[in-house]
Amino acid sequence: MPSIDDLRPTLEAANQAHLLTFADQLSANERDSLLSQIAAIDLAKLPELIHEYVLNKPTFELPEGVDAAPYYPADPTESFKPYDAKKYHAAGQDLLRAGKIACFVVAGGQGSRLGYEGPKGCYPAGAVTKKPLFQIFAENILATAKKYGATVPWYIMTSPLNHDATVAFFNEHGHFGLDPADVMFFPQGTMPSFDMASGKILLTDRHQLATNPDGHGGSLTALHTSGALDDMARRGIEHFSYFQVDNATIRITDPLFLGLHAAAPDSSAEISSKMLPKAFPEERVGLFATAGGRTHVIEYSDMPIELQRETGADGRLRFLAGSPAIHVFGRAFVEKVNTDAGFDLPYHRAEKKIPHVDLATGERVSPDAPNGVKLERFVFDALPLAERSIILETSRVEDFAPIKNAEGTDSPASSAELQTQKAANWLEAAGVEIPKKSDGTPDCVLEISPLTALEPGDLKGADLPAKIEAGKRLAL
Repeated sequence: MPSIDDLRPTLEAANQAHLLTFADQLSANERDSLLSQIAAIDLAKLPELIHEYVLNKPTFELPEGVDAAPYYPADPTESFKPYDAKKYHAAGQDLLRAGKIACFVVAGGQGSRLGYEGPKGCYPAGAVTKKPLFQIFAENILATAKKYGATVPWYIMTSPLNHDATVAFFNEHGHFGLDPADVMFFPQGTMPSFDMASGKILLTDRHQLATNPDGHGGSLTALHTSGALDDMARRGIEHFSYFQVDNATIRITDPLFLGLHAAAPDSSAEISSKMLPKAFPEERVGLFATAGGRTHVIEYSDMPIELQRETGADGRLRFLAGSPAIHVFGRAFVEKVNTDAGFDLPYHRAEKKIPHVDLATGERVSPDAPNGVKLERFVFDALPLAERSIILETSRVEDFAPIKNAEGTDSPASSAELQTQKAANWLEAAGVEIPKKSDGTPDCVLEISPLTALEPGDLKGADLPAKIEAGKRLAL
């Protein structure tokens, strides 16, 4: 543990000596905690970081020659990019059978916006069963392992806020049938929060630095520092799926997506993405684009609205491909991102109201207006670092039923509707009669466990009802 005398010169050089304002008033344990937090910061890089992102506001410049990103359509017979879906589906299955695939979920969020106290992954999300999100994902991984006869390790990135609660939840539920040796938990990193006017790190208590999670882009660093990448290498994992914890219908191990990522001629097998067609021009979603021969995601707020509204000869939006944050990463690529200085991800600036301690009085202040800056990294900023990146079209029904809001869009209710529609489509394809409302949507509530079927073809030969009655709630 460095001493106060050891840290003071470095803090002064970084204009952060105020962090020791109350050091003489702290208990031994509090002082040790403060010094440990300070020692964890890369103080040498701090002045440049503060100058670029805190005291100044970086301005976004649209890349020169920006164009809509090409993608593999959901229908492989589409004339603009036909492909052999069976071939790539088989290639993905081969990777699963060979034990080359792992899963990685970003699960640092809390359920506060849903009125739920606890990790968001513990939220009851099943349309009928109310299974927690973590159980739905675990069943997906269990079913994949059984179907392909290979272990599929699961890496779960928590946050300092919910790490212990997440681990306890898995212990209480027997890891939902998974071998604990194949489930690895680790918290994401944090960044200091800064005073907007001075660039000084804020204190939330006399011995506690104000910090914030370093963003989903920090997940790539956390995979490295936690030892998760080393664990993957030891297991022979070559690629891993990346998904966010709020998506109840995510196809975690989609063979077609895995096969295209690893074997398509226009993929370098470094990072691949799924896209959702925008519902309307002004939809607030990041947009896939190309510039300089590389793939990018451009935030909707940075894309000129005239480009967002532009259509092609077929009447469809030119910039149609929205990002639902579903990716596959090559393990070697993420290792390179962590070890090659030229692959450093940029920070993004957010102005927030940050409670803090007044340095003159030692009293806690709760600001009425934004007073601080939080910095975070976004995982999609890794896309232009890949040599060749491919995108696969998916749909909201099949792959994207997130639970983010208490009501309305992306809520438990909308997720349940999408889960039901997905199950209805699969059952109808298997010959089951589905009751319909006047608008054509299912007049029932349905849920299919991944243990029953990972994809529609898995229902072949299953013991299914010939007909589902109107108003029925059915879990299979």
